[in-house]
Amino acid sequence: MMELFSLKGKTAIVTGACGLLGKQHCFALAEAGAKVIVADVDESTSKKFALELGDGHMGIGLDVSTDLSVMEAKEAVLERYGKIDVLVNNAAINDMFENPTAALELSKFENYPISLWKKSIDVNVTGVFLCSQIFGSVMAEAQSGSIINIASTYAVTAPDQKLYQNEKLEQTFYKSAAYPTTKGAVLSFTKFLAAYWGNKNIRVNALSPGGVQNGQEDFFIKNYSNRTVLGRMGDKTDYKGAIVFLASEASSYMTGANLVVDGGWTII
Repeated sequence: MMELFSLKGKTAIVTGACGLLGKQHCFALAEAGAKVIVADVDESTSKKFALELGDGHMGIGLDVSTDLSVMEAKEAVLERYGKIDVLVNNAAINDMFENPTAALELSKFENYPISLWKKSIDVNVTGVFLCSQIFGSVMAEAQSGSIINIASTYAVTAPDQKLYQNEKLEQTFYKSAAYPTTKGAVLSFTKFLAAYWGNKNIRVNALSPGGVQNGQEDFFIKNYSNRTVLGRMGDKTDYKGAIVFLASEASSYMTGANLVVDGGWTII
């Protein structure tokens, strides 16, 4: 049974690989036996982290929103490994505001900057499209591969704005329309690509993680935890098993699906 989960002899590309969950996806794939291509915007950071994974892994610079950057990354991967077996489309933008004091007003739907909306579209949607098209075409030619698109619980349910209220019930922030909209698009794209490339033996699935505890305000952690069935936020390691499952032959008859790992967030 455990051989079904093995990724020995496989090469796996992870975009946005140096982020909180991106690193864990890389660790999981490497621990399962894959050679991992750590792909993130900063090439030096990618190369440094690839060394942490051990021998045989590779770090590259990658801007997922630019077709030239993705093409160059593809050529570099093929030159070293000669094939691509797994693609994890993890790179994404979540709302960040340079001035925290202005975050409340800027995050309101009425005030949300169109520049941030367009940037989210470029990375969260166009980036998934380009990486799937360019890296996936290598899989299509080989008639084998697994593409994993990282979506979100906010692709399934609307944001609960009450999560961002402090102990005094003061709104500190609003979750914008950009993130749930782009992650919803990722789910639709996953279904399209699964149907389109099914005859090429390429499986395309989504993983929708719940919120991960990572230094948030105490009130937010409490609000979020109270909203989940398991009573806690996710740990950064909680998704490693799901990534290996979707990448490996353990999920060989699964495509076009959305694997939700959220502590029960979306069932209530």
